[in-house]
Amino acid sequence: MITAYIIDDEAHAIQVLARYVEQTPGLTLLGSQENPLLALQAISTGQVSPHLVFADVDMPQLSGIELAGLLPPLTKVVFTTAYEAYALQAFDKNAVDYLLKPITYERFLKSVQRLQPSAPAGPDLSAEDYFFIKSGIKGKFPRIDLQEVRYIEAAQNYISIHTLRGEHITYLTLKEMERYLPAQRFLRVHRSFIVHISFIQEVEGNQIILTNQETLPLGANYRDGVLARVHARLWKSRRLP
Repeated sequence: MITAYIIDDEAHAIQVLARYVEQTPGLTLLGSQENPLLALQAISTGQVSPHLVFADVDMPQLSGIELAGLLPPLTKVVFTTAYEAYALQAFDKNAVDYLLKPITYERFLKSVQRLQPSAPAGPDLSAEDYFFIKSGIKGKFPRIDLQEVRYIEAAQNYISIHTLRGEHITYLTLKEMERYLPAQRFLRVHRSFIVHISFIQEVEGNQIILTNQETLPLGANYRDGVLARVHARLWKSRRLP
């Protein structure tokens, strides 16, 4: 799991990045700060210890470039700014990336993926085809085959795992499940739903239509992430815009 912290003197910019972090598997937001001096104090004193800092370059109290030189050496930095002119200075600070505003989710995701291979994460199920869960019956642990999971639904402190064979309920949160599930096979589409990509038949408006014609909502905060995955597999003529 990669922990992230956002530093930007514009509240709207923080809101955009916070939404992106929330909808990205493997990322956890530790907090944000509009004042870079207060952010530096929090990180330097160990109040927060992020793996990754998203820092605006142009801030009044302390520029992002100056801030990067004062952060702990193991803290990685992604610079965010509306000005291309700072790019050379940014990479002199060994920045992970340099994002130009307005930042799209697709571009944000590419930046994060540069860091993910070396970051701590939950168990990797990408090479496994099954897992076990605790049931409501003591001593009973049902086996779930990954390829049979159609989607997972949040139900307060529990989740409901919908499979080809039926439904299983267990005491986990959707956020916890995101840590375990292989991101290349499962996609968060709503605050209450994770879907197995193989069972998505169609994306239409604010809906996800599954292969069995069941319909799930597409949340506004997850729409960019879903469309980024769609466009990554979209076949179209180069003659079209």
